[in-house]
Amino acid sequence: MSASAGAGSSPVRSPCTNICQMDDATGWCVGCGRTIDEIVRWGGTGDADRDAVMAQLPGRMARLSRDGGV
Repeated sequence: MSASAGAGSSPVRSPCTNICQMDDATGWCVGCGRTIDEIVRWGGTGDADRDAVMAQLPGRMARLSRDGGV
């Protein structure tokens, strides 16, 4: 019997903050920083993709904050 991949690790949690509004200038959600494509595929993608998205979010959120978002 083999252990399932990722056994013992928890999945990457969604960064959603329930503030779902897209910034027209960047195409990023002002609540979480994801693009609409990233939001749509989140539930069906793997942890590697989610980790890659998560790594970009601090910079995106900083830019949204600096530029005023929406």
